[in-house]
Amino acid sequence: MLDNNKISLMTKLAIYEKDEGEDIKLSKYFKMDYLRYQIIKSVVSVTVSYLILLIIIAFYKSEYLIQEAVKLDYKAIGAKVLGIYIILLTIYVFSSIVGYSLKFDSSRKRLFQYRKNLKQLRQYYIDEENELK
Repeated sequence: MLDNNKISLMTKLAIYEKDEGEDIKLSKYFKMDYLRYQIIKSVVSVTVSYLILLIIIAFYKSEYLIQEAVKLDYKAIGAKVLGIYIILLTIYVFSSIVGYSLKFDSSRKRLFQYRKNLKQLRQYYIDEENELK
């Protein structure tokens, strides 16, 4: 016999697994491990992007750099480049911590409801098994 509540619950679970499958992947992580992983990804992304940007700027200004190579204050340029990099890195790391922390917490709330529905479905199966005996 078909049970509409059971079918509805199974449909909810299937839709959740299809749409919010990332939450299930996140459940394998502790919060700090997940945040560290995302911070490392952010640091690598910012570093690579910044280096690419510096290379593009160097190519764009290459004629000037070649002409003024002896006169340039490399210490000041290095300090400015490093300062901008540290500021960008700080902004991205902070925003990664906040953003991914919120994402992880909201994922945990949705997973709580998902697990609750799974327990309810398991109870349906246990009840059916007991009725058949």
